[in-house]
Amino acid sequence: MPTSAASAAPSLRVSVGVLLACAMLAAALGMGLRQTSGLFLAPMTAAHAWTASGFAFAIALQVLVNGITQPLCGQVADRIGGRKVLMAGAALQAVAVAGMALSSSLPAFTFFAGIVMGVAVSAAGMPVVMASLTRLLPEAMRSRATGLGTAGSSFGQFLVVPLVAFGIEGFGWQAALLGVAAASLLIIPLAVPLNDAPAPVAPGAAAPDQTAREALNTALRDSTFWCLFFGFFVCGMHVSFMSVHLPGFVASCHLPAAVGAGAISLIGLFNVAGSLISGELAGRWKRRELLVAIYAGRGVLIAAFMMVEKTTATVLAFSAVMGLLWLSTVPPTVALCARNFGTRWLATIFGLVFLGHQLGGFTGAFLGGVVLDRTGSYDLMWTISVLAAAFAALIHLPVRDGPRAPVVAVAA
Repeated sequence: MPTSAASAAPSLRVSVGVLLACAMLAAALGMGLRQTSGLFLAPMTAAHAWTASGFAFAIALQVLVNGITQPLCGQVADRIGGRKVLMAGAALQAVAVAGMALSSSLPAFTFFAGIVMGVAVSAAGMPVVMASLTRLLPEAMRSRATGLGTAGSSFGQFLVVPLVAFGIEGFGWQAALLGVAAASLLIIPLAVPLNDAPAPVAPGAAAPDQTAREALNTALRDSTFWCLFFGFFVCGMHVSFMSVHLPGFVASCHLPAAVGAGAISLIGLFNVAGSLISGELAGRWKRRELLVAIYAGRGVLIAAFMMVEKTTATVLAFSAVMGLLWLSTVPPTVALCARNFGTRWLATIFGLVFLGHQLGGFTGAFLGGVVLDRTGSYDLMWTISVLAAAFAALIHLPVRDGPRAPVVAVAA
């Protein structure tokens, strides 16, 4: 008889608490360690007599390689399980960071920081962790778990970056980079519980519901996929623009440098709460409406920030509220991918959506610099950010958020 594709999550070999704790710590280490690259710009360019633009190009290349290879790593994770991919990514990240530490020429550094690290970030990154969690847990728990995983990555940014800065000050940039390489290996034992590899199909059992190509063709022909893709492009543009340029904007307002650093730190801290709240709401509300509200909220917040006097208080208040909206887009976006396209090839599909995020990230970082060079201020870029937020809010209105009919598999 025909059977429906199983929608239930596979039985867990560890408790849900252990699974969530390991996923959160893996995401925290992965995100936190990767966010330290900017700390090494000044000491490394001074030590090697490199240009700042040369260093920055290597990091920008990493973002592009990450975006391009994320769907590929996602498909591998869908085929063999996220655990193996995370472990391989952690090992590759350790190699990449060690190579960065030992590079004496800018081309070598660009190879390790841009290409090798870009692939490692895809393999050991948040999309693979989120897809594994989504497959392993029942649907009622998925949004909350995704929120917890996203919160973990934000907490890593908040905690790890200051520790690496302390390491640079106390032991030098090269020793600190080698420490980052060693810390990357801690992701390997944390990945052990994420055993989401598909079980082999027994003789006479139902055939697989979709191949990877069929799943990709279905997604790419679906307007919902493209709405999520371009919405996530705006998310990446906002995040990258502010991550790279907010400290410089604060300095241009004649505020102390500590205010710029505090702004980035506050964003990371409040994003922990924002991700948890988003994860809870994504399990209770329509995910489509939640995304519309988040992007509209960003637009209103940025517009209000443009109109007020720039003081320490207003900058920090803006950063705290923006932190609540920072990566709160992730839980509903992952949930919508799973709802519309299933969980079998979720890492692949979400990897493609994440490509949109990274393309937006490159655009935000680069365009912010171009606007500053051409106009002498960030005013135009803030205006573009408001318009982009309105676009993202509107483009999510047609997203399908109801149940889809399950794919029917025919018994062999």
